[in-house]
Amino acid sequence: MERRSFLKKASVGLAAGAVAMPAIAQTAPTIKWRMASSFPKSLDTIYGGGEVIAKRVAEATGGKFQIQVFAAGEIVPGPGVLDAVKDATVECGHTCGYYFYGKDPTFCIDTTIPFGMTSRQTDSWFRHGNGSKLMGEFFAKSNIVAIPSGNTGVQMGGWYRKEIKSVADLKGLKMRIAGMAGAVLGKLGVVAQQLSGADIYPALEKGTIDATEWVGPYDDQKLGFNKVAKFYYYPAWWEGGTQVSMYINIKEWEKLPKEYQTILKIACSDAHMDMLAKYDARNPVALTEMISTGTQLRQFPKEIMEASYKAAQEVYEEIMAKNPDFKKIYTDYAKFRDTENGWFRLAEGAYSNFMYSKVGAAKK
Repeated sequence: MERRSFLKKASVGLAAGAVAMPAIAQTAPTIKWRMASSFPKSLDTIYGGGEVIAKRVAEATGGKFQIQVFAAGEIVPGPGVLDAVKDATVECGHTCGYYFYGKDPTFCIDTTIPFGMTSRQTDSWFRHGNGSKLMGEFFAKSNIVAIPSGNTGVQMGGWYRKEIKSVADLKGLKMRIAGMAGAVLGKLGVVAQQLSGADIYPALEKGTIDATEWVGPYDDQKLGFNKVAKFYYYPAWWEGGTQVSMYINIKEWEKLPKEYQTILKIACSDAHMDMLAKYDARNPVALTEMISTGTQLRQFPKEIMEASYKAAQEVYEEIMAKNPDFKKIYTDYAKFRDTENGWFRLAEGAYSNFMYSKVGAAKK
């Protein structure tokens, strides 16, 4: 008797829910946005982050909230995304803050900076440190709400036409590398070049540049860099955990119903995790394929790492001396990073180093 009574009540509740849901959907507004990406469609993982967001938002709202994604150059060029969102040319964009180093180096902290935090550490700073608050205040000055929505993990140090064995080998090296990393390497004699993705391959092939960095094996193989440069260096000390963000015009954000704001945040979070997982799955496969066709892996010598670290601290001091926003946020960021590194070095580092030593040891 009790069981029948429970089932009867449960069925009434489900029926009520079934009636209520369409009523909610009918009252929800229909909204259509355009998202300008800084990435080409050919780079399906990083460009795909924007598509994941759009798909999740549409699914969660029954198609009421639609976001159309446009690749770099279709509405605005990749470097023009920030201004397009700020000026409401588009409602939102999917991009990286370090592309806007020339406007203000503080934008870089939202993405990554030389000898910065890893993806997990960055997430911790944003979610449970002061990252969201501090970067939110900074982006508001540009009429933008920024939401983390992707990460590549630690990137590779790039492709070189010749071996780099010492700091002396960097002097005069023409390298495609932009932003703050270019400023750091400039102190070591590198001639930084800023080229769009489509222009890198021909420049490297013709010898117009001597080296280039991009992301990692999966994307680099797609762009064909392994065909025109033999030496592949690691790690990219300038990209220890490169975060991609969703930029939203602040007025368009404020127009959204609270439910839509929450759905969009959840969609960005899903894209954030999905991108990193894709790169983690695809990079080792692509690297193995490139090594089998002649790619030579090289680790940056300790001399270069130490010299680069020293140069990075000099760059930070120079920027902080004239940029109060950068000083305020970087000071908090650096303190959090040092605490995180102390913890990661203990349990995480010890476990990882042991397991890395066992690669290939297990046999079926």
